[in-house]
Amino acid sequence: MDVDAFVLANRPTWDRLDHLVKRKRHLTGAEVDELVDLYQRVSTHLSIVRSSSSDAVLVGKLSGLVARARAVVTGAHAPLWREFLRFWTVSFPVVVYRSRRWSVASGAAFYLVAAVIAVWIARSPEVQASVGTPSEIAQLVNHEFANYYSEHPASSFALQVWVNNAWVTAQCIAMSILLGIPIPYILFQNAANLGLNAGLMFEAGRGDVFLGLITPHGLIELTAVFVAAGVGMRLGWSVIAPGDRPRGQVLAEQGRAVIAVAIGLVAVLLVAGVIEGFVTPSSLPTIVRVAIGVAAFGAFVGYVVYFGRRAVAAGETGDIEDAPDVVPTG
Repeated sequence: MDVDAFVLANRPTWDRLDHLVKRKRHLTGAEVDELVDLYQRVSTHLSIVRSSSSDAVLVGKLSGLVARARAVVTGAHAPLWREFLRFWTVSFPVVVYRSRRWSVASGAAFYLVAAVIAVWIARSPEVQASVGTPSEIAQLVNHEFANYYSEHPASSFALQVWVNNAWVTAQCIAMSILLGIPIPYILFQNAANLGLNAGLMFEAGRGDVFLGLITPHGLIELTAVFVAAGVGMRLGWSVIAPGDRPRGQVLAEQGRAVIAVAIGLVAVLLVAGVIEGFVTPSSLPTIVRVAIGVAAFGAFVGYVVYFGRRAVAAGETGDIEDAPDVVPTG
C-alpha cells in the first residue's frame, strides 16, 4: 500500500472526525450521525494501516483518534465488574509476566548480595564489633529479632507492615520516572539489612529461628518488591531503547502498565502483611508457618504464569482497552 497516497486521500476524513470529537458537547443531530459514520470509516482505515504498514506514527495517531471518537460514540464505560475482572485476569498479571526477566534478575541479585553480606558478617568479628557490642548483639539475636513479630497486636502490626512494604514498593515504582536508575540502590539497602540480620543470627547458631520467622511472609513480600523493581527498570529501559516505535507511544503504554502493577501489588502486599501479622508470630509449628508462606508464594507465581501467559498469547500488553498509542500533547 502507498502510505502517502492513502494519507493524502483520507486526511480530510480524519481531520473532520477530529473536529467533531472536539466539539462533542455542541453537535447537532446531523453532526452526531456524521460522527458515527466517520468513526466507522476511520476504524476501517486504522485496520488497513495496521495490516499493511509499519508506520508506527500513523498507527498511533489513528489509534488515538479512534479511541477518542469511540468514547464519544458509546458515551458509556464498560460495567465496573467487567473492568475489575479484566484487571485481575489480564492487566495486572500480563504486565508482571512480561517483566518476569527483570524481576527474576532483581531477585537473584538481591539474594546474592544478602548472602555475601551475611557470610561476611558471620565470619568477621571486626564487622560484628562495628555493628554493636557483644551484649547488644546477644540481645538482638536472642530476644529482639523474634520479639519484633509479637510485641504489637497482630492487627495493628499487619497494618504497619503493609504500609512499610507498600512504601518500599512505591519507591521502586516511583523511581521508574528516573528511568529506574535508583532502583538497584533501593534493593541494595534492603538486601544489606537482610544480610546483616542473617549473618548475626546464623553466627549465633539461630539460623533456624531466622528462617522460620522470615520465610512465611518474606517469600511473597520480597517477590512483590522484585516485581515492582523489575517493572520500574523495564519501563526505564523501554524509554532508553523503544525499538521501532515512537518513544512517546512506548512511554504511554508502559506508564499505564506500571500504574496497573502498583495497584495490584497493594493486594499482594496486603496478603504479606496478614501473614506477617498473624502467621509469623503464631504458635503454629515452624513447618506449618513456612508451608503457608510457600503456598502463598506458589499461588501468586501460578496466578501470574497462568493468566499472564494466556494474555500474552492473546496479544495483550496490560494497557487499558482502546487507549491512545501516544502520550497526549494537548
